[in-house]
Parts: sequence; C-alpha cells; structure tokens
Amino acid sequence: MSTSSPSWDQAVLQPPACDAWKEHMEGAAYHLASCIVLLGYMGGSGIFGSLYIFGLLAPGYFCYALWGWLSACGLDILVWNALLVLTCVLQLAHLAYRLRRDTVPEEFELLYKAMYLPLQVPLEVYREIVKCCEEQVQSLGRDQNYAVEGKTPIDRLSLLLSGRVRVSQDGQFLHYIFPYQFLDSPEWESLRPSEEGTFQVTLTAETDCSYITWPRRRLYLLLRKDRYIARLFSSHLGYDISEKLYSLNEKLFAKFGLRFDIRLPSLYHVLGPASSEGELEEAEESTASTTTPPPASRPRSSRAESDLLGEDSTSLVLEDFAELPGSFMDYVSEGEYMK
Repeated sequence: MSTSSPSWDQAVLQPPACDAWKEHMEGAAYHLASCIVLLGYMGGSGIFGSLYIFGLLAPGYFCYALWGWLSACGLDILVWNALLVLTCVLQLAHLAYRLRRDTVPEEFELLYKAMYLPLQVPLEVYREIVKCCEEQVQSLGRDQNYAVEGKTPIDRLSLLLSGRVRVSQDGQFLHYIFPYQFLDSPEWESLRPSEEGTFQVTLTAETDCSYITWPRRRLYLLLRKDRYIARLFSSHLGYDISEKLYSLNEKLFAKFGLRFDIRLPSLYHVLGPASSEGELEEAEESTASTTTPPPASRPRSSRAESDLLGEDSTSLVLEDFAELPGSFMDYVSEGEYMK
C-alpha cells in the first residue's frame, strides 16, 4: 500500500482533518433530495407505511442522481442513486400488486369488520373463507323463496348480508333472519357430511336481500383442511342457532305476562292451528259445564298484542300447556313461578 493512501485503521481511528471547508454550498437538487429523503424515513409500518416510504425515497434518490450528474459531476454518485431509484420503483410496483390482490369488495369488508375482526381473525384466514364462496354476492328479490319446505335440498350454507328473511313452517311464522345471520345453520348442523336432506322450513325474503353462499362440498373440504377455520365456523354456527332458539322463546307467554325459557324441562313445542274466537268461546263453555279434566287439545285465538310484538296467531302462549300434568298453568302468579 502506498504512503499516499491511508489504511483502514488510520481512516477510522485517525481520520484526516479537513484543511478548509468549501466556500460554496451544494446545489438546490442536493438539498431538495435531502429534505425528501428525511420525510420519507418518517413513514410508519404496514403496507401503507411502506408505500409512503418508498414513494418519497424514489424522488429523493432521483434528485441525488441529478445532483451527481449536473453539479458534483460524479459518475459513481449518478449510478448508485439511479440503482436506488430503480429499487424503490420496483418495490412500489410490488406493494401496489399486493394491495390490489388483497382488496375485497365492500360487502366482504363490512362482513369482516362485523363478524371476524372482533374475534381477531387474521386477514389471510378470512381470504381463504371468502375464496371458498368465490367472492360472489347473491341477491334475493322480495317475496322470493330461498328454500321451500320439503323440496329444496341442503347443499349449501348461506349468510345474509342485507335485508330480512321470514322463516315459516306449514304456513306458520317462526322467526326472522336478520343481516349477518346464517340462513340455514340448523339444516347444516342437522346433517353429516355423507348425508342428504331437504329443508323442513320455508325461507322467504320480506325485502330485497343479498347473501353469500358456500357450496357444501367445498366448505367441508376447507373445514377438513384447516382446523382453525373449522372451529371458527363451529362457534359462529352455534351462536347463530342459539339466537334462533331465543327468538322462538320470545313467542312463549304466560297469562300474567311472564316470558318462559325454552330450556325448562317441562316446556316443549305445541304448535297448533289458530282458531276463531267463536270456537274458543264454545270450547270454554263446554269446559265450564263439566267437572271432568279439560280435553286433550284446545283451540286458541291470537293475542291482541301480537301485532305490536311482530308476531301472528301462531305465537305460543302458555294456554297450550294447560292440559299437561304439572304444567306451568299451576302457577297463577309470577311470584309463585319465581319461587
């Protein structure tokens, strides 16, 4: 090594002192580049933070390249900064591609915020779920049937995104299905993967509705492949079915206005056709004229307040259970029942 060029040790431990500072400042391109690079390094994390950083670094290094070409007249300065500009542009193109690939329609974004974000489900997992339904939103017109009792096969699982669907059986109203509730969760849980079946209820749209649907076979394959998604669907379906059961519980009333719980052991469904008030009066007269126990079945009429509660004449009342031994009709007041 020649004596004119200092060694690395000397350059690091004993750097040469500047004989004199330059009398003139660098050009405007150099200072502009420094300001832009400074702002670029103030960006945050994540994909949008990376877009901000590389979006400012690219013009900053470009200004450095102009300064090296026009003012400093250094080929090395020009080449290195040109390479840095090219690297930033390629990184921006990659980030834009990722952003475009990861973007989902507005309906699926709202669905993620409503159902999956509270459970802290990663976006990668959610994209697998959306991919299974092919990112398609189905529509259902007003008064159009999603399923017909005894005819429509159970070959899919659907989730309502907007609108309201009415569930009925034998023409009797059961409950409503609202947005972000499954349309056919009881039917899905009632069958094994190898079994076939048909709907036992009729689902009719009361308003214009939109929903997403997963084909049965494809969803079973996804659930078998990913246990986390399987547990996620299991929790959502269980919660949805419990909500439907509680909506049926709202139809149970006592004479003194107390709501009974469908989970009580001596209470079960007794659905019968509604009868006219004349038939009810005749049944009451025949019951009063005899001392024998009440008949096995007794017609009932709709409650006057049913319209206010959004129910019809098929709403259950406690009178349906009066003929059962040990029924809740033995309690004549709310206080006795609570004891």
